[in-house]
Amino acid sequence: MLKVGIILGSTRPGRNGEAVAKWVFELAQKHGGAEFELVDIADYALPLLDEPIPPSQGKYSREHTKKWAAKVKSLDAFVFVTPEYNHGTSGALKNAIDFLYAEWNDKAAGFVGYGSAGGTRAIEHLRGIMAEIQVADVRANVMLSLFTDFVNWSEFKPDPRHEPEVGAMLDQVIRWGGALQSLRAG
Repeated sequence: MLKVGIILGSTRPGRNGEAVAKWVFELAQKHGGAEFELVDIADYALPLLDEPIPPSQGKYSREHTKKWAAKVKSLDAFVFVTPEYNHGTSGALKNAIDFLYAEWNDKAAGFVGYGSAGGTRAIEHLRGIMAEIQVADVRANVMLSLFTDFVNWSEFKPDPRHEPEVGAMLDQVIRWGGALQSLRAG
């Protein structure tokens, strides 16, 4: 069965992303069609990129990198839950992505963004990054506003209209993730 990692892309204390990622995970469990796993980048304690050899070489020397690489390699597709900080994704998520290369290749990704502009700029930032690491990103995404989906910008109360959006994004991630499996098998 297809394995989809829902990647929580913030490590900040008190982060809004934790509630968002858990909500996406719960909806994904109800949706079905794949095996879903919540992957919190904070659990990997990745420092700023500290590998001496570029990730494209796949010669990792640090234990934290090897652990992160094994997790990403075990997944067939991703849903990135990203905050928007200063018109882009979080530095922590960008750093986690930059640690690896081949482990990302020929997989699919969808996005759930949150912020004052619904995380749209963070999602667009991630689309360019995905192209470089050979991840096929799907069109459907979910944009959560700090104004309408959070109380006092901190308590997550998503508008029910977002649930079908999550379903549409998951449908695309599952289809594309399944189609790309054959590339990795060859």
